[in-house]
Amino acid sequence: MGFFDQLKTKMAGLQATATTEVAKFKSKDFAKASMAMCALIAAADGTISAEERRKTAGFIGSNEALKVFPPSELQDHFTFYASKLESDYEFGKVEAIATIGKLKKDQPAARAVIQVGIIVGGADGDFDKDEQQAVREACLAVGIAPAEFDL
Repeated sequence: MGFFDQLKTKMAGLQATATTEVAKFKSKDFAKASMAMCALIAAADGTISAEERRKTAGFIGSNEALKVFPPSELQDHFTFYASKLESDYEFGKVEAIATIGKLKKDQPAARAVIQVGIIVGGADGDFDKDEQQAVREACLAVGIAPAEFDL
């Protein structure tokens, strides 16, 4: 099985797990953390393009795992973190990571947010090194070893 096929299989498995897990964590903290994670992935290369915004909006509206939240609420949270990252990447990154870090005491919720990040990062078939690094940093913020997710 080629790398791309392995990635697709892994993403499908994570999507199924995330759909089940996210429904358990319907809270404002989880919604904010998952959108902070999406913004970090979108900005992983230091900028957020209009295309990345459009794709993330599409993901928010169509992802089964996130359907427990109103799409407009998720979009508002994503826009907030994306704007912070665009105006000052380092400061925005600190704020996004801190938001994700609030889930440290709830490891199942933290894992679900990490899964959302991996799904978003791999949605285009290329979970690149910058996106992987963003997920690693989020893992560390919630006390999860990145190796648990093969990072």
